Amino acid sequence: MRRSASCGGVALAIALATGACGGGGYSTPTSPTPSGGGGAAATVTVNITATAGAQSFNPNPAVMATSGTVAWMNRDGATHRIVANDGSFDSGDIAPGATSRAVTAPAVGANYHCSIHPNMIGAIGAAQGQPPPPCTGTYCD
Repeated sequence: MRRSASCGGVALAIALATGACGGGGYSTPTSPTPSGGGGAAATVTVNITATAGAQSFNPNPAVMATSGTVAWMNRDGATHRIVANDGSFDSGDIAPGATSRAVTAPAVGANYHCSIHPNMIGAIGAAQGQPPPPCTGTYCD
């Protein structure tokens, strides 16, 4: 009897542990998803990363709903400041590990750059399947 109670306790512990970790938990998406129909538009998060010394934005271009917003999460060890090439938005300084306030991108999409690291350039597409406008000016490749 003692052995079956012990086995039952182990089985219960395993069931509770796997139930607590199984489906329905929060998982971090690897790329942002534009907002679907109905309700408030989602904020798309663009990661600022550095791989082998090369700083970049991921995803690039970011795709968002026409009425959506975008924020940048700094996963790099340096401060960044995201500015639209046309001056329509400015994230302010984003310290390492911080996320910028969400900004509303123009309905037609936008090209942007890091004002601290001008070689870092990115784009926002205004709607799924619609490319961002062509990049023109100082901060383009």
